[in-house]
Amino acid sequence: MALRRIGFHDWIGDSWAVLFSHPKDFTPVCTTELGYMARIEPDFERRNVKIIGLSVDPLGNHERWADDIEETQGSRPMYPIIADSDFNVAKLYDMLPASTSGDPTQRTPADNQTVRNVFVIGPDKKVKLILVYPMTTGRNFDEVLRVIDSLQLTAKHRVATPVNWKQGEDVIIAGSVSDDEAKQIFPGYTAPKPYIRITPQPR
Repeated sequence: MALRRIGFHDWIGDSWAVLFSHPKDFTPVCTTELGYMARIEPDFERRNVKIIGLSVDPLGNHERWADDIEETQGSRPMYPIIADSDFNVAKLYDMLPASTSGDPTQRTPADNQTVRNVFVIGPDKKVKLILVYPMTTGRNFDEVLRVIDSLQLTAKHRVATPVNWKQGEDVIIAGSVSDDEAKQIFPGYTAPKPYIRITPQPR
């Protein structure tokens, strides 16, 4: 895992991005998460989404942790992992108090337990989603993919996605679309109630 500097906005470019953070290297739940993300990285690439991790630990620890992840999870993270050993990124994203300082290797996972976030960031460099997980619950990255499908669809079309929506299922016409517009844009839509207008997913 080579050291390189990343200009975050330049690195994102015209893509979407997922930044997911970890309280410390060599924590068991996070080890499973980084391994799973390594396995499903192609699913993100197909959606034009870049992955980047973050841990409040030095770079040398990341390299040894990547070895453990590959050994125990069967996949090695090839996406970048930020070595946030000065807590700068964690503080900028309000994951740690601004007063946090000191040697990161002397901190325990409990000291950093708020650093368990998922940020989905759009090509416009704005945060579209924040998920915060407890230490003991592994993150559901299949759900993150589902949300990205919804975000990308609704960014292009004037629709919203209903509960538990998945790619290919019917969607809801956005409230900002008048009925007259809806008849032109989404001909044949159904409306069980005037405010619930359902249409097939736009292609």
